[in-house]
Amino acid sequence: MRERLLIAVYVVANKRHGTLYIGVTSNLVHCVQQHRDGVFEGFTKKYSLKRLVWYAELERIDDAIHRESALKKYKRDWKINLIERENPCRDDLYPGLLRRFEGHGWPGRAPLCSAPPGHDEFGGK
Repeated sequence: MRERLLIAVYVVANKRHGTLYIGVTSNLVHCVQQHRDGVFEGFTKKYSLKRLVWYAELERIDDAIHRESALKKYKRDWKINLIERENPCRDDLYPGLLRRFEGHGWPGRAPLCSAPPGHDEFGGK
């Protein structure tokens, strides 16, 4: 069975009013699972950022990278509004994402996640 990829820009958090991290990936299911497993050293592991609270699917990885860069420039309140428009309780969207792709070969090959160590919650140093 051919693996299905989900190119996306996403936000993970540790709790309702906690720390946020914006990332980009070519395989959202696998990438979020890696956040949940604490695979990424640095910021996301240090602050236990494991809850997928928002994501946007895109067709091309370069569009996702551009969107990620744009989102990181906004202030925290704007980002919270973005999340709460679609996910008012900031529920963990990962279980629903898994159900959506059951039986489709998830997770697959290694993702392209932007989780560099030493960056702040929005990718800055």
